[in-house]
Amino acid sequence: MSQHEGVLDIRQILGILPHRYPFLLVDRIVSMEAGKRVVGIKNVTFNEPFFQGHFPGNPVMPGVLIVEAMAQVGAVLLLRGVPDRERKLVYFAGIDRARFRRPVTPGDQVRFEVEVLKVRSRSARLRGEAFVDGALVAEAELFSSMVDRDETAPPEAS
Repeated sequence: MSQHEGVLDIRQILGILPHRYPFLLVDRIVSMEAGKRVVGIKNVTFNEPFFQGHFPGNPVMPGVLIVEAMAQVGAVLLLRGVPDRERKLVYFAGIDRARFRRPVTPGDQVRFEVEVLKVRSRSARLRGEAFVDGALVAEAELFSSMVDRDETAPPEAS
C-alpha cells in the first residue's frame, strides 16, 4: 500500500489485476474503502489503440470500454482483500441500467466511482459511475463472478 491508505499507483494495480496493455484501463486508485467503495482514474490519450478506428477524425472512447474500465476499478476493490488473488479472476457476468450521457474523448480524465451493492463469496453486484470534469458521462450496475484461474494456462510472456 502506498503512503496514503487506499491509494494505489499503476505498479500496485498491476499486482492486483491480471490485465495488461492494451486492455488495462485503470491508471490509479485514488481512494478505497475496503469492501464498500473505490474511486479510480483513467487518463484518456489520443494514443489509445481504439481511437484509430473509433472514429477516424472524431475520436470517441467506446462505451463498452468505459464500462470495462468501471468493472476493472470494481475488480481492484473485490480482489484487494483476497489473500490468494494471483490465483483468481473476476469475470464480468452481467450489466444492467447502463447509460451513456456524453462522449469521452482524448485528453479527458475519467473518474470512476464504484460501490458494492451486494457481495457473496464468489459473486458481487456493483454500481458504477464515470465522471469527466465533475459531469456524469456513464453509469451502470455490474455483476461479477470470482473464479479460479486455469492452472494449465501458459505463463505470462515477459
